[in-house]
Amino acid sequence: MASISLKNIYKVYSGDVTAVHDFNLEIEDKEFIILVGPSGCGKSTTLRMIAGLEEITKGELYIGDRLVNDVAPKDRDIAMVFQNYALYPHMTVFKNMAFGLQLRKTPKEEIKKKVEEAAKILDIEHLLNRKPKALSGGQRQRVALGRAMVRNPAVFLLDEPLSNLDAKLRTQMRSEITKLHKRLGTTFVYVTHDQTEAMTMGDRIVVMKDGFIQQVDTPQKLYDEPSNMFVAGFIGSPQMNFLPVTIQKDGDQFVAKFGDSSIKIPKTKAPEEVLAPYVGKEVILGIRPENLHDEEVYMGIDTNSTIECTVDLAELMGSEIYLYFTTNGTKMIARVPPRSSAKDGDTIKIAIDGTKIHLFDKETEKTICN
Repeated sequence: MASISLKNIYKVYSGDVTAVHDFNLEIEDKEFIILVGPSGCGKSTTLRMIAGLEEITKGELYIGDRLVNDVAPKDRDIAMVFQNYALYPHMTVFKNMAFGLQLRKTPKEEIKKKVEEAAKILDIEHLLNRKPKALSGGQRQRVALGRAMVRNPAVFLLDEPLSNLDAKLRTQMRSEITKLHKRLGTTFVYVTHDQTEAMTMGDRIVVMKDGFIQQVDTPQKLYDEPSNMFVAGFIGSPQMNFLPVTIQKDGDQFVAKFGDSSIKIPKTKAPEEVLAPYVGKEVILGIRPENLHDEEVYMGIDTNSTIECTVDLAELMGSEIYLYFTTNGTKMIARVPPRSSAKDGDTIKIAIDGTKIHLFDKETEKTICN
């Protein structure tokens, strides 16, 4: 098994296009780490540099204690699972899974044993004699995982492995891969643009944007304490609401002024010296949809921190309702219980849970307080 260390890694393409900037990350042995971000953020490029499929322009990459910048992919003790599965169409499932071992001149009996063990774990024993075209997307994904497993690599690299599956199968395979990681006790590096996958699977998440790391933390810490507006908006579904507000002082109480509404900022949110420089200035207030409450259900929340709004759409989701509404020209969304009677076109009051607000600097977009 192996840890991975990326030190000051850069990837620059011809034309002076920098895809990855000064990437520093320590991945512990047996950790499940997820690289997440929008398309073009550099996450797949980073994974391919770890695999040896992309050359590192600058910096050092260690797998275990070994510097591997100039080590061929086949000698890095890694296995990669691709988005398109990359199975050989003319070979049976057994032969697809055995192919890498055959290249290494592994004895036939050992190959048979390893393939059958992996097939049993992945529940594809009954498919070993079929060819890929006779398999469903989920079955092909299991074969691709099995082909990586039989080599018993120190590191698993997975590049958006579930993006070609339908929603139901994706949910099922998420839990399968998480269980597989626990069972194998191997280091997993997983790339996705789907923040739900990242939140449910990873020990830690690396959020990337434009080739830069934005934040590295546990899923819960990223959700509760984002370091900037990008992370706050990217993690969480539906995404965080952002309101332009002005910080004011009312006696010894800081408030966020939004139109005619004043949202109290609890004293526990930030010390006075943090908020004092922003008095009279515009900042961005962030609040997650589940921390907005319509007037029928906001008992126990400070009802002074309310905003009046017009409901654009009430979307029944079964166990909850998504209220899309407009207030003071700003579009927002709230997640409320199904007992809410708010309808399209209604004018209602929404209470903001002040203990759950986030404040961001308007210029730098960095977090002032969480």
